[in-house]
This record gives sequence, C-alpha cells and structure tokens, in this order.
Amino acid sequence: MRLWSLHPSLLDRQGLTACWREALLAQAVLRGTTRGYTAHPQLERFRATDDPVAAISSYLHGVRAEAERRGYRFDGERIARPADPRTHLIPVTQGQVDLEWQHLLRKLVQRSPADHARVSAGGPSPHPLFFVVPGAAASWERAR
Repeated sequence: MRLWSLHPSLLDRQGLTACWREALLAQAVLRGTTRGYTAHPQLERFRATDDPVAAISSYLHGVRAEAERRGYRFDGERIARPADPRTHLIPVTQGQVDLEWQHLLRKLVQRSPADHARVSAGGPSPHPLFFVVPGAAASWERAR
C-alpha cells in the first residue's frame, strides 16, 4: 500500500488509479470493515489524527479532485465522508517528501517517460491534506 504524501498531480495514470484503490482500502481498514492490512504502517499518520476516517476521506477527496481534473471518473460515493474544510492538516517531514519524490521519479522513468519529463522539471509538492515540516523520513516508511 502506498498512500503518497505527494500531490496527486505528480502521479501518472497508473499511480493515480492505484492511489485511489489503496486509499479506499485504507478507508475500509480505518472504518473497521475489513480484516486485512490493519497493521499497515502507512495508516499510523491517519490513526494519529482526532478523526482517522475524516482524514482518509479528505485524502480521497484530494485524489478524486485530481482525477476529475484529468477527466477520469472516480466514484465519490465511495468516500465515507463529504469534503470538510475543518479537517486538520497532517504534518509530513521533508525527508519523507524527498524519499517519495525519488521513489516516484524512479517509477516514472520506467513506466511513463512523458510523465517523468512533466513532473521532474518542477519539484515535489505535498498532497493537500499534508503540510511539510523539517525532519527525516517517517518511522513507518519501509521503502528506504
């Protein structure tokens, strides 16, 4: 499961659709409607919020907004909660953003060179749910 800290606009088609599916799975875990992936380390940052289901719903709304911008149809009815501007932002460390950025660039150079060229000209930016703080990669990160 990869719940990118990076802005969904940086993902290629495959990455965006995989992110949607994996975030829906994360939502099911956080709602307690599935038995799998309950100990997945990437869920720690959502569980650390006051309302994990609201946090993952906000994450999904961010992914869906990018999908709509590209003309894709991701079913918003599958998101547990409506978009709520009161959802608190979640910190993500600069080290985590940098690690994910390099990980994404390696994926894109292999499977989507046009997207690699498009995004590598800029730099990383976080998903709208996150704000960047100083620090190393997250303790839950497994892709080192």
